[in-house]
Amino acid sequence: MKELLRKNRQFLFYCLIGGCGTAITCLCYALLVQFAHVHYQWANAVGYAGGTLFSFVLNARFNFRTQDKPLLRLASFTLVAFLGWAAAAAILALLVGHYGLNALFAYPIVILIVLLLQYNLNRLFSFRKSASKESE
Repeated sequence: MKELLRKNRQFLFYCLIGGCGTAITCLCYALLVQFAHVHYQWANAVGYAGGTLFSFVLNARFNFRTQDKPLLRLASFTLVAFLGWAAAAAILALLVGHYGLNALFAYPIVILIVLLLQYNLNRLFSFRKSASKESE
């Protein structure tokens, strides 16, 4: 069990940080949809922005432990987040707009799909070790 946890530590920590970022995203989304009556796509965009910045800072510092090229990494992370947001928007459009599923109930489905997409893209691109760091 310890070996399994050790091997998957980075993914598990990514999920923990992402869970906190997602909580920020979902809270913003729910408040905007339910109380401010903001369109679900706009609420998704606002929530994503807050959750993305929070997640980047924690992942860069504590999970992937990268401190070099912070602006390039932020740009890459933001691009991955944008791809995740676009995927979420498309899935929401399908589930809510086409199939009529409640916007609040559709969101957990969206989050699960986007989690896997974004983790793999961030691991491969945003937080990839620099060539000089890989040889250490």
